[in-house]
Amino acid sequence: MTLTFLRDPRLTPEAREEFFRLWFEVSEAGGAVGFVPPVDPGAVRSATARVAEVVGSGEQRMLGAYEGGADGRLVGTAFLRLNSDFKMRHWAMVVLVMMHPSHQGTGMGGALLTETIAFARSLGLEALRLEVRGGEGTEDFYARYGFKEVGRVPGGLRVGEGDDRDDILMWLPLA
Repeated sequence: MTLTFLRDPRLTPEAREEFFRLWFEVSEAGGAVGFVPPVDPGAVRSATARVAEVVGSGEQRMLGAYEGGADGRLVGTAFLRLNSDFKMRHWAMVVLVMMHPSHQGTGMGGALLTETIAFARSLGLEALRLEVRGGEGTEDFYARYGFKEVGRVPGGLRVGEGDDRDDILMWLPLA
């Protein structure tokens, strides 16, 4: 199966609901996208509303991955959080990279990341930065696409009572 990627899809009420469902299902499956199971649907819905608001302001650009064409089901996302500080406008933070659990391990996550990098280049960005949660192995995934670890805060993320993880900073020059 192939995916259709849309840059800056309209976040209609229906699209927001799809995004909520995707974020909830990825989180419930243990994806390192901010929440840990068991996931409170209300917390994800509230976070979804905040993300949708920021996307609408132009501070963040969205890439949607759809199964079955542009009108199909949303199965993946990645966001580029742009910098307003003039000293950092040449790079963006990559956030909320997620692929539906049914598509993980199929290579579609790699296709999503490759398209995210192409999207960033099309915006004239010179580098990408992202943070990953230690203990998940996700830094190995990003390293396969050229991201390098450039910093680590031991115990910088508290994902649950007594469960602190390293906050790993990664960087990808786009030149």
